[in-house]
Amino acid sequence: MTLSIDPITFAVIKNAMDAIVDEVAYTVLRTARSEIVKDVMDYSAAICDREGRMIAQAKTIALHLGAVPEAMDEVLKRFGRDLNPGDAVILNDPYEGGMHLPDIFMFVPFFYKKEIEGFCVVICHHTDMGGRVPGSNASDSTEIYQEGLRIPVLKLYDAGRINEAIERLIACNVRVPDRVLGDLRAQYAAAQVGVRELTTLLDRYGREPARAYFSELLDYAERLTRDEIRGWPKGTFTFKDYIDDDGLSPDPIPICVALTVHDDYVSVDYTGSSDQVRAAINSTLSYTKSCTYLSIRCALKGDVPNNAGVFRCVEIHVPAGSVLNPHEPAAVAARALTGYRVFDAMLGALAQVVPDRIPAAGEGGNTVVCLSGKTDQGKSYIIVDMICGAWGARPDSDGIEAITNASQNLSNTPVETLEANHPVRVESYELIPDSCGPGQFRGGLGIRRSYRVLASEALLQLRADRMKFQPYGLAGGGSASAAKNLLQRGSNVQHLASKVGMAILRDDLVTHCQPGGGGFGDPIKRELKAIGHDVWDQKISAQFARQHYWVVVDEKTGQVDEPATHALRANR
Repeated sequence: MTLSIDPITFAVIKNAMDAIVDEVAYTVLRTARSEIVKDVMDYSAAICDREGRMIAQAKTIALHLGAVPEAMDEVLKRFGRDLNPGDAVILNDPYEGGMHLPDIFMFVPFFYKKEIEGFCVVICHHTDMGGRVPGSNASDSTEIYQEGLRIPVLKLYDAGRINEAIERLIACNVRVPDRVLGDLRAQYAAAQVGVRELTTLLDRYGREPARAYFSELLDYAERLTRDEIRGWPKGTFTFKDYIDDDGLSPDPIPICVALTVHDDYVSVDYTGSSDQVRAAINSTLSYTKSCTYLSIRCALKGDVPNNAGVFRCVEIHVPAGSVLNPHEPAAVAARALTGYRVFDAMLGALAQVVPDRIPAAGEGGNTVVCLSGKTDQGKSYIIVDMICGAWGARPDSDGIEAITNASQNLSNTPVETLEANHPVRVESYELIPDSCGPGQFRGGLGIRRSYRVLASEALLQLRADRMKFQPYGLAGGGSASAAKNLLQRGSNVQHLASKVGMAILRDDLVTHCQPGGGGFGDPIKRELKAIGHDVWDQKISAQFARQHYWVVVDEKTGQVDEPATHALRANR
């Protein structure tokens, strides 16, 4: 007998699932050991049903979650139904469902009255996974074997008991085992919160009704998505964006998107994108798919549930052997950079489909600054700092400053946390004037962040981009500023490449300047009052206003000289 879906009960269960998966995420935040998880918040949580279909996801790293289905498939392929209450299956192998080695997936099966009903999924970016450099996130590795410990699909917990052999193997391969093992235990503890709350939910509604409503959650998301796509203009829309280079070769790396809108679904073809590269910026297929799903989801209205029902409406073709789907053993540690450019390229194509919903390009994704070495007391330290960022201007408003890239949900590490735990002093953390793209609506400002090394030596790893190809504007808006990496030693200031791995010394000052966001709309249409306010607020200079808006503004008061402005524009 088919269960009749009651809309009120459906709404209650939908919101209950959202609350449960967010509680799982909050538990990770409260129990994790490392800054990369508890401060930067580089982790995710999701719930899958008994068939492995993702039915709920937390407000965490969006780009992780579209990769859950492929990882889930690997877990089911390896263990099938050979799972028990209290088990926890982990993996990080990019060629077996993972994304890159620092991201460890954990799947904890949920049983109700001795029968499996779903999985709680927690993904955390771990501080270190071994390999040739601390942090296991270098962009200049050339094969996966250099990047650290590969974990295939394994049971870390078996019926509630930790597998000590696997735990010891992980501990002796990473540089900060207390943090890595502590975060793994936080993942397991958080998943148990999900199991507890799901048990309560099924106690209330029963097994069969819960299964029916879980399936309806997926069908509902699919129906809403297809309904929206039916209203989109039909055809193929293309866009090309670039990564500056891979750090080993100066050649730019194109990312090509051909987005085709069909009657009630879309297909995405990445043919024409770069072949896989030597350096570690190759993106795994699962991650490329995740970026694609997220881009489509961002173009939809806000009331579409965040689950795998949306994925059913998206077909994806990624050429094998490309930078977006590399052959093993390609290095992939810094694949997030490529994912950000996939997101930007997808939004560039979607801006031709739903121009009233898509912003100009943001800062290009977070920049990773990794500093590692030993303190003067001989203790190992690893800083993995991710600098976020600025949004591009939106169709009806300015971009936002000091906010995570729209494809992420990260936070900048508090200065006090960095300085209290590591031999480093943060000497600047500020917005950069004139870094925005001009437009009727301007982009957000980029961020400058500087680190003074307080240990005898350190290994610096910098992963940045958008030095050569700046964040684009839309509808006549201008591009944002370019990124910069600087190293100051004494009075000497050296400009560094976008991707760097090098030893530095005590008192060296490392500075990263992020781009701002692109502008939206013709700059000449921006309100004079808004331009004057930006000058007064020191977000842009009077020179910037004159150069990009043809407006004369008093630098001290922010007052627009309208006669001088009219004269300037008349001679433009």
